[in-house]
Amino acid sequence: MKKKKQLVVGIDIRDLKVSKTGQRTVIEELANQFRKSTDPEIRFVFFDTRLPVYAGRKKIVILIEHMRLQFWKQLILPLKAWYHHCDIVFCGDYFVPYFHPGFKTIEIFHDAFFFEYPQHYNKIWLRIFHNIAVPAAKRCAYIMTVTDYARKKVQAYTHIPENKIVTIYLGPKSISYSDNEQLPDTITSQLHNQPYLLHVGVMEKRKNLPALLRAFSLLKQQYQSEIKLVLVGKGNGKLFSDDSAQVKQTIRELSLENEVILTGYLPDEQVAIVYKHASLLVLPSFNEGFGIPILEAFKLGIPVVAAGNSCLPEVGGDAILTFDPFDEQDICTKIKMVLENDALKKELIEKGHQRLKYFSWQKTAHQLISLFKKAAQEN
Repeated sequence: MKKKKQLVVGIDIRDLKVSKTGQRTVIEELANQFRKSTDPEIRFVFFDTRLPVYAGRKKIVILIEHMRLQFWKQLILPLKAWYHHCDIVFCGDYFVPYFHPGFKTIEIFHDAFFFEYPQHYNKIWLRIFHNIAVPAAKRCAYIMTVTDYARKKVQAYTHIPENKIVTIYLGPKSISYSDNEQLPDTITSQLHNQPYLLHVGVMEKRKNLPALLRAFSLLKQQYQSEIKLVLVGKGNGKLFSDDSAQVKQTIRELSLENEVILTGYLPDEQVAIVYKHASLLVLPSFNEGFGIPILEAFKLGIPVVAAGNSCLPEVGGDAILTFDPFDEQDICTKIKMVLENDALKKELIEKGHQRLKYFSWQKTAHQLISLFKKAAQEN
């Protein structure tokens, strides 16, 4: 009997050299799952560049880095895939090779922000996206999106056939922690043993952090609350979407310098500790593609209140309490509801544990492997 040919799937992991946000989490977690795969019908090959990738803020070097990325995507990666006899090449960062001799491509569109917020992107980068990324995406065997909300948005903007866009949910970041570990000294020195609200994420304009700060100010004024606010993360360094300056200005305007703690970037193990000690996770975003912090809060037993828009209700289900992100009083009221109602807090935590069962990286990887096999079998 003729032995069945093993499917060879190339995984582009170059982005791990530069990304630090949710996109990095996705690539890192999936690569870990693929490396652990015991499926005899499939073999994974991981493609990376030996050259360092620039992650600074000098405009001319950033432009050169954009060109290097396309050189990688459109020439080096397909050559490597061809040399290793790949059947499928998978990319998790919006860009795949336009020409793919002898192999098919599958990629992730995490969201439709390039289309929805063109003002947040450099014009050159936006032109590269529309003239290279989108045409290449239309030549993919399949596009993976991370929520049904994102799938509908991507389909509406790209007009890629609906049957070529597949929703596959993500999982929580694999963060390890010890119950005995304490908060970092830089945070405890500012907390003075007070409870705190938590937001985790990059300071981008769509995150709506000034509204959270104003809602937090209302909470302090109207209810004389002793609680503080911890913001984990920093600006993305991009001229058109970074909101860190506005966040700091809002803190000054509301005289919250002693009430808000800006941690900047924290390593995963410290983020887990900050989650574990928080009273509540608040996500006021105008728009999200998925919202991994919701799952991280579920995993670590933290109740969640979040904007009732975009994909957040889809991910959180009945395990989160939602608010209108354009109504600061509503944000304040929903936060207060959870803080003052132990039964509601306990209910949200329990529902979060139950909801988390629908999301895992094992499931994500399993569904992707099935998609790889399906794509390989199609003409």
